[in-house]
Amino acid sequence: MQHAGRVIEQTSTRRVYTNSWMTVREDGIRRADGSEGIYGVVDKPTYALVVPRDDAGRLHLVEQFRYPVGERRWEFPAGTAPDRAEADPAELAVRELVEETGLVAGSMTPLGTLDVAPGMSSQRGHVYLATGLTQGTPRREHQEQDMRAAWFTPAEFERMTGDGQLTDAQTLAAYTLLRLHDARRAASR
Repeated sequence: MQHAGRVIEQTSTRRVYTNSWMTVREDGIRRADGSEGIYGVVDKPTYALVVPRDDAGRLHLVEQFRYPVGERRWEFPAGTAPDRAEADPAELAVRELVEETGLVAGSMTPLGTLDVAPGMSSQRGHVYLATGLTQGTPRREHQEQDMRAAWFTPAEFERMTGDGQLTDAQTLAAYTLLRLHDARRAASR
């Protein structure tokens, strides 16, 4: 595949808003045809998402209230380092798994990388499969106090997706990476 190169040039930037989780900036841009415009960008640090799978093939999900959509959502454990810091994704994965679920993985396998919303955000995530799991006590952050966790079979996961009960884009994309990983392993046997 051939890359066309950068077709938009940044001509200016200004920070519009910042908090502990993100920065919003507005960039002046020049397109390939010379016309100018603006682009709003949400900058968030790299995150890790973990797909915990037990020996029976069940998947461990967490559920919490997501304020922007005003509803509770099931999703795989995921998170970033505090205060917009960048951190090693593999270390983040271990930390987020223990923090949100109490699970400790005997093995973490990288499954792939996800761009959250490349049309508006610079955030990128790294997806890991966690296996060889041992249950411990979750160490949830204060804002995660309403979080619940449960195990689901792949059939239950897919039913919840089809019923609209599971709509988190990163979780659905991570499940696709898991299925591709499993198909590659099956084909190599």
